[in-house]
Amino acid sequence: MLYAFELSGEHEELPAAEVLACLKIEGLDFQPHSRVDQCLVVDIAGREEDVEKTLAGSVTGRLAMTHHILKVVGITENNPDAVLKLAEAFEPEGYIIEGESFVVRAKRIKHHVDFPCEYLEQKIGGCIYRKGFRANLKNPDVEFRLILSEKAVLGTLLSSVDRSAYEARTPQNKPFFHPGVLMPRVARALTNLSEIKTGELFLDPFCGTAGILVEAGLVGARVIGIDAQEKLVLGAHMNLEAYELDYLLMEGDACRIPLKDSTINAVVTDPPYGRSAAILAGSLEELYSGALEEIHRVLKPGGIAVVVSDKASFEYGEKAGLKVLEIYVQRVHRSLTRIITIFRKDMEQNYSES
Repeated sequence: MLYAFELSGEHEELPAAEVLACLKIEGLDFQPHSRVDQCLVVDIAGREEDVEKTLAGSVTGRLAMTHHILKVVGITENNPDAVLKLAEAFEPEGYIIEGESFVVRAKRIKHHVDFPCEYLEQKIGGCIYRKGFRANLKNPDVEFRLILSEKAVLGTLLSSVDRSAYEARTPQNKPFFHPGVLMPRVARALTNLSEIKTGELFLDPFCGTAGILVEAGLVGARVIGIDAQEKLVLGAHMNLEAYELDYLLMEGDACRIPLKDSTINAVVTDPPYGRSAAILAGSLEELYSGALEEIHRVLKPGGIAVVVSDKASFEYGEKAGLKVLEIYVQRVHRSLTRIITIFRKDMEQNYSES
């Protein structure tokens, strides 16, 4: 069955990558089907009831850079004739049942179409009405959504991501605030890209005020944070306590992590940038090199590390023995471009004596 993820426009690649990571975390059997601007369509196998329960529950609860998840009715060209042909042809079974009411909402993505959404909403509504269903604009049982991008994707709304919850967790709204931290939606997306699962150990060796740790903790990870500054560790403690999370915090050096080898399931971290950063190493180069060596050491084989930087951290990661999976570039403002590098620690080979 095809499902569409209506993505935010915060980044060209991160929202789709986050969706695929969440589907993998939840153990769904899926294949990417197609991708257009701000919409990813995925083919998910399995019993529909079980798949949709997972999508509407744990997947929706984890996602940060998605607006809605749709059960796809069809995909067609982004012109009125093609869309109305699709609406006339579709069979209601599996999307709306007898006695249910409906509404039609259309979303135009950027400049991909130049006709009004209201026209298609009315016409599609007429098609569905003629199939024996009644419209209800205020409190419908089923919402049909039309995404108008390079293609037109028509589906029924399965779930919506509560993005307001991330706004409620902005740094200024937490008990302890310090400038220069990642916003919650970005922190959650990077946490999801690490593929951390409920109950697993998650490390941020440059935890600051615990913005990343909070997001990891809220998806059920057991979080460990390290920072070189005592005041930030105390602030991180305040923020983690506010959300009643399972955590351990330490004041210390990311180049000398006091953890055993191969004990951490995933790492997400946002090391300091610039010359003014308070660091224990002699230079940022030494800091990146030493920290990535330690991240490689403490990660379990197959574990993922997500590192945010303003420089090419992949060089230090590769030298440490980590494999680069992806590199994403995010322009924050004129003077800051984030480079997000996804690393994996290779699986260790077991050799037996012959």
